[in-house]
Amino acid sequence: MIPFSILDLAPIAQDSTASVALANSLDLAQHAERWGYQRYWLAEHHNMPGIASAATSVVIAHIAGGTRTIRVGSGGIMLPNHSPLVIAEQFGTLAALFPDRIDLGLGRAPGTDQATARALRRDAEETAEQFPRDVLELRKYFEPAEPGQRIRAVPGEGQRVPIWLLGSSLFSAQLAAMLGLPFAFASHFAPDAMLQAVDIYRSRFEPSRQLEQPYVMLGVNVFAADTNAEARRQFTSVQQAFANLRRGMAGQVPPPIDNINAYVSPLEKAGIDHALMYSFVGDARTVELALKAFVSTMKPDELMLTGHFYDHVARRRSFEIASQVRDRLATEAA
Repeated sequence: MIPFSILDLAPIAQDSTASVALANSLDLAQHAERWGYQRYWLAEHHNMPGIASAATSVVIAHIAGGTRTIRVGSGGIMLPNHSPLVIAEQFGTLAALFPDRIDLGLGRAPGTDQATARALRRDAEETAEQFPRDVLELRKYFEPAEPGQRIRAVPGEGQRVPIWLLGSSLFSAQLAAMLGLPFAFASHFAPDAMLQAVDIYRSRFEPSRQLEQPYVMLGVNVFAADTNAEARRQFTSVQQAFANLRRGMAGQVPPPIDNINAYVSPLEKAGIDHALMYSFVGDARTVELALKAFVSTMKPDELMLTGHFYDHVARRRSFEIASQVRDRLATEAA
């Protein structure tokens, strides 16, 4: 069985609050644990009115504290925004609080626009360039301290928190292969380089202490509902959100609408359709057939499902249906 996991952006619905969004995230994580999802990741984004997970490590603690067995982590921490030592301390603390349940996914982008990136860390471009060195430094902090080591992550040292590299281009695929780390590709919003990145990662992989064989996780959008029409309607929320972001009008997650073509131009629609190419929208049977074809073609080791919904009840139902699809696919494969 290919494990299914969840990437949560902690969506703040229009006319709602971050408090509600974070409560909804915990509710979804608790259901996901019962439904057999492998892990529950939160994403670092800044200056985004529709996303409540900017303080990612804090939200991870919130989710891990309210669950018991599901792995919880970052998808991801944008390392150029932080010093490796601080992240080692934060995730070392999380690992001390929730042993054997914490994942650390790392990204190279700032997770925001350039103006906000400068507000986060003034040398953002330079730190992105030194990303490989920062990953090595961070990984070193999770090893047992050496005699005379002057700078230590406490908590952190000796924890060996699992590190993942995330990416939407070939750079992180190459780095993950070289360092022997698991690799997650952001095909749910950046599909263009997926095939080549996965091929490079698998063909160049070098075993490490953390990982003996390449391990690929692929991100996909899933909007499942009891009918195809309802699923397509719920999907219009993320379509509108993409359009608003590209118009420079990022806001809270808008409610679904009946006709997306009345909201976006044909050119905008084409761009959104391309970015959201790997979106599986429909009832259980429709989603099952589409996911089966995707898995058969790409042969991922794990799928990371995401869905930027306005309606939390609809989001929870979507992930419930997806877990049932996973179980049917596993039964067929047995």
